[in-house]
Amino acid sequence: MPEQNTQFDAIVIGSGISGGWAAKELCEKGLKTLVLERGRNVVHKKDYPTANFNPWDMPHRGKIPPPEMDLDPIVSNCYAYKEDTKHFFVKDNEHPYIQEKPFSWIRGYQVGGKSLLWARQTQRWSKYDFEAPLRDGFAVDWPIRYNDIDAWYSYVEKFAGISGNKDGLEVLPDGEFLPAWEMNCVEKILQEKIMQAYPDRHVIQGRCAHLTEPTAEHLAQGRGQCMARKLCERGCPFGAYFSSNSSTIPAAEKTGNMLLKTNAVVESIVYDDQTQKASGVRVVDAITHEVTVYNAKIIFVNAACLNTNLILLNSKSTRFPNGLGNDNGLMGKYIAFHNYRGNITAQFKGPLDQYYYGRRPTQVMMPSFKNVLKQETDFLRGYMVHFSASRAGRPIVDGVGAAYKEAITEPGDWSIYMMMQGETIPKETNHVSLSEYERDNWGVPQLVVSVDYDENDEKLLQDFFKEGKAMLEKAGCTKINTWDSKQPPGLDIHEMGGVRMGKDPNTSLLNQFNQLHQCKNVFVTDGACMTSTGNQNPSLTFMALTARAADYAAEQVKLGLL
Repeated sequence: MPEQNTQFDAIVIGSGISGGWAAKELCEKGLKTLVLERGRNVVHKKDYPTANFNPWDMPHRGKIPPPEMDLDPIVSNCYAYKEDTKHFFVKDNEHPYIQEKPFSWIRGYQVGGKSLLWARQTQRWSKYDFEAPLRDGFAVDWPIRYNDIDAWYSYVEKFAGISGNKDGLEVLPDGEFLPAWEMNCVEKILQEKIMQAYPDRHVIQGRCAHLTEPTAEHLAQGRGQCMARKLCERGCPFGAYFSSNSSTIPAAEKTGNMLLKTNAVVESIVYDDQTQKASGVRVVDAITHEVTVYNAKIIFVNAACLNTNLILLNSKSTRFPNGLGNDNGLMGKYIAFHNYRGNITAQFKGPLDQYYYGRRPTQVMMPSFKNVLKQETDFLRGYMVHFSASRAGRPIVDGVGAAYKEAITEPGDWSIYMMMQGETIPKETNHVSLSEYERDNWGVPQLVVSVDYDENDEKLLQDFFKEGKAMLEKAGCTKINTWDSKQPPGLDIHEMGGVRMGKDPNTSLLNQFNQLHQCKNVFVTDGACMTSTGNQNPSLTFMALTARAADYAAEQVKLGLL
């Protein structure tokens, strides 16, 4: 397609995990699709400059030096922000925002977005997660149930490649799995002891988007087996973990129906009063600041949760003075996230004649076991537990010669690390809005973020400390230490909501197919669409919702209804 073309069947805003899926599905269904990415192009393999670096290839051995960290205090707190990955992150001064309450907004502006940086953990929601808001009386009722998305989970799992075991758990449904990673010897001991002490709690191997045994479908994508290097955030030259760059974007490009435009900052969506539809997207060139309007029959907004909220709030017109589709004034409200503040460490007298190989890219996990079948505590919902066992090197001691070198290469005792991933309850006071005065470098209002923890989060945190400590004690661990990281919301990088799905246009923004209630040719399928958060890692659900919505949208276009 010639680049000067401004008329398309579909426009996709964003090329991250959900945007890549929207592009793939719409292009494969024959729609001429423009994909707008506000950052630079990153081509699989070609643009992973540090992928095969050794520690000594980097001036600071992979660490960010203190002066540089001081310049970027927000992004520097992210676990994946290092000397070998920093080129994939937005620095603090590159796209400023206003924090009414402390919030760490972690962003990746490039083709692939944060799909180059994500932790790759993938769990399905269960029926209890979709039913929870109605049952427990928070947020609003989801307009879909597990059965509506089950087949779409399978669809995206097969293409992406998810490793895991068939565990047969109703609380965490099985998927289409490649062979799972193996627990090490101490993790197996802990699994046995914890499940003996707590028959209703299930210790399982973590499920993750890594090709442990590629299928013919994955090989056809040009992807290969995971090498267990755990250098994933550099960009994987094997394509062994799922990213837009290695998978969905090349699939969309292969159809000949995609035009990918980079350095394209979306300022707003244009609404046509006569047709009562969105007619296109207003784009500011990130480098020249030239403004162009691109037109399409349908628009998918997949800019990542907070940027999606920003774009829609800034899409004002005579019909929608408060943002596109925002008749009820709820856009930007009910932002939620995951509570990662709880951490526990312990020691375990495990077998010292055994070790493990490689760097497994997933941890052992325990699905939520609180308030699942019914409400049973003084807090709402629950938390997922992740943990691992490892052996670090022995403490450095004085010495010299061969005996000294042999001593420091011997692994030390077994240690345990456990963490929580807690569900937070969406509430109206957790919100984002547009600044009346401050604008970014492209003339777009800066985002104002007002998101915080509440009493429910504190109770959930204390419950994790109590239960986690008790489980480790029963498993025979010693020197158990709990600590609250006190990290602000945002570092979980699981922000959700603001443009939530629901049945009633008076209390939600999107319908069961992720369409804006008041502007049917605009779809939102990234984290912004989420009505509640569950406690599972959210990306797999974003993928499934996107594939489902794209299938519906493409059919509506072909029928002439959009």
